[in-house]
Amino acid sequence: MSKPLPTTVRTHFTALRMLLVLTVILGIAYPLLVTGVSQVAFSDKANGSIVKSDGKAIGSSLLGQNYNLPKKAPSDSTTGADPKEDPVPDPKWFQPRPSAAGTGYDGSSSGASNLGPNSDDLLKLVNDRRAAAAQLDGVDPASVPADALTASGSGLDPHISVAYAKEQINRVAKERNLPVDTVAKLVDKYTEGRSLGFLGQEGVNVVLLNKALAQEK
Repeated sequence: MSKPLPTTVRTHFTALRMLLVLTVILGIAYPLLVTGVSQVAFSDKANGSIVKSDGKAIGSSLLGQNYNLPKKAPSDSTTGADPKEDPVPDPKWFQPRPSAAGTGYDGSSSGASNLGPNSDDLLKLVNDRRAAAAQLDGVDPASVPADALTASGSGLDPHISVAYAKEQINRVAKERNLPVDTVAKLVDKYTEGRSLGFLGQEGVNVVLLNKALAQEK
């Protein structure tokens, strides 16, 4: 009879076999199963909820984006100086809530600003945003909704409140030469109810709303 392997060696061989078995099950079979089920049952969500227009991807319904005027080239400046770097909102589009820390909805930079309620920087930022939103929409600064002044926890939320969407209706309709009722109906159409019927508040997905707006003539 051959001499049995030492206990330490046999233990290591057992551990190695378990590692290989679990790698196949949990590292290959399970991910393939989950991926296959998600692609069959929830293909759109599994692939990032991509929003397309004329077959071209224009964003994701899960991720906000900016709607700003193109930056001017230095050659467009009458003084020859570099143009202002601050982005200017395009009045033809519904504007989203601010992105956190000026990340521009970069998915790799998700997070809040970490400024507390007693922060002077936060107070200045809110006041600046209030003044800018009121000027853009032609409303009383006191009526500007809170979500136009602060970013979401992730800084990437594509939704705005119904109040903020309605505040922008007149401005968007005027800039696009559309009837106010037409724009208002789009806001109503893209207003989403509370999660599970009772969590959170109603909201409007700006990405989907602006896509529909672009199709209006």
